[in-house]
Amino acid sequence: MGQGVSPQGPADNPSEQPVSQAIIRKRSSLSLVWLIPLVAVAIGVWLAVKTLSEKGPTVTIEFKTASGLAAGQTKVKFKDVDVGQVTSIDVSGDLKSVIVTAELKHAFANFLTENTKFWVERPRVTASGVSGLDTLLSGAYIALDPGTEGRAKRSFEGLEEPPAITTSEDGQQFVLRAPSLGSLNIGSPVYYRQIQVGQVVGYALDKDGQAVSIEVFLSSPHDSLVTANTRFWNASGIDISISGAGVKVDTQSLLSVLIGGVSFDTLDTLDLDAKSDLLPETFPLYATRDAAYAKTYSRKQRYLLFFDGSVRGLNVGSPVLLKGIDIGRVLDVQLQFDRESLRFRIPVLVEVEPDRISIEGGQRVPEDDGLIDRLVENGLRGQVKFESLLTGDLYVDLDFYPESEPQVVASYSGYEVIPTIPTPLEALTTKVTNVLDKIDAIPIDQIGKDLSEAAAGVNQLVNSEELKGAIRELEASLAQVRQLAAKLNTDIAPELAAALKESTATLKSANAMISNNSPVYIEMQRMFQEVTSAARSVRVIADYLERHPEALLHGKGRGR
Repeated sequence: MGQGVSPQGPADNPSEQPVSQAIIRKRSSLSLVWLIPLVAVAIGVWLAVKTLSEKGPTVTIEFKTASGLAAGQTKVKFKDVDVGQVTSIDVSGDLKSVIVTAELKHAFANFLTENTKFWVERPRVTASGVSGLDTLLSGAYIALDPGTEGRAKRSFEGLEEPPAITTSEDGQQFVLRAPSLGSLNIGSPVYYRQIQVGQVVGYALDKDGQAVSIEVFLSSPHDSLVTANTRFWNASGIDISISGAGVKVDTQSLLSVLIGGVSFDTLDTLDLDAKSDLLPETFPLYATRDAAYAKTYSRKQRYLLFFDGSVRGLNVGSPVLLKGIDIGRVLDVQLQFDRESLRFRIPVLVEVEPDRISIEGGQRVPEDDGLIDRLVENGLRGQVKFESLLTGDLYVDLDFYPESEPQVVASYSGYEVIPTIPTPLEALTTKVTNVLDKIDAIPIDQIGKDLSEAAAGVNQLVNSEELKGAIRELEASLAQVRQLAAKLNTDIAPELAAALKESTATLKSANAMISNNSPVYIEMQRMFQEVTSAARSVRVIADYLERHPEALLHGKGRGR
């Protein structure tokens, strides 16, 4: 450094020119080559997300058997449209059923609720018809009935039979209660005026075991026919009833005879309480049409009636009529013996429904303890009458008899006693007995004795010598008269001829009056016929009573 060196520029020494320094620039760490796998990954992720988002829900369905089902082949259908497919079939852990796993379309994810139903559609032959015939060629499939309400669900218990109704059907369900199910079953038809408007969709025994609840479905618009005054009755089989009105046969259709059925109707009534827009939670299912049409009332009153005559044919359940209207039933019939009078009497306990009687304006008869007393004072009496001469059934008839003896309402064993009057047969028997008593009072023996004595006297008179002498004297007198007539013949012949002419005219007039075609003759002949018929009837009655005296008490038919 101490040597002096003259500075030289680059032109003086080219070999000693300064070297250019490299400029270092940082390059990107990601090469374009890596974009290809990144794009592929992004596409894969997108496809995966898209696949997962479009993939439908997976459900498990439990069936008792997998008959007709195959994994990867069996379809899940809704309205005959494929909406899924069975992916696997396994046996349940308890070996009592099979677990079918199926994958459905994404659109049905919102319709898998606790109300969703699955069942296997296969050929079925039932009493109500044949279904599933299309599966004979296409094979069995799982049918789906989506649910729109309820909690979401992915595990289901499959139905062994198709549901009677699906969610796509418009209508309304009603619950009926009956003492027993009878011949009804799921699918039994429901009729309105012999037209099928619904069917039975379910039934269950009540918790207390006292009745059966039956669910029926009525399709729209027929469900609007049900009101608060609608009555349902069991229309199964053939209903044959024999009553005082005769023999009645009632049936809805041949199908109801085979599988049972239910009918209903809405009653027209003046009852203001029945005209309500509020439907009850349950409807009673009556056994017959007559029972359905008969009104039921909660308010009941019981009365006692005593009868002295026979009540054969009066049974528990026999009707009680007031002015010909059914107002109650007979509850009990007994036979009582009175030791003091040594007589029998028959107490009959009846139950009357006062609400069957309404006052003007459709109002109920108010509860009045003195009402029955006033009715009895006005002549209300009970009487047993024949409901049917064919069956011999009797009923209790309540009516007013103002001419009957005045009576008051008594009490016996806590029941008010309604007075009674004899039956028409008893009244007739009393009249016949009175007639026979009068006949017995006639001295027939004395009359016969007198007639015999009179006949003997006539016979003695006819055969007496005095009568024979009188006849001889009469013959002599007649001979003298003939002689006198011969002498006078020439004198009075013209006058006799005129008299004979007048007599002939008179006889012709009389003959015209009593001829066969004359009114007098016809009236006399009719009178003689009536007298003869009356005499014959009296002889027949007297002869019959002589041979059957018990007919006075029991009548001619029972007397035999």
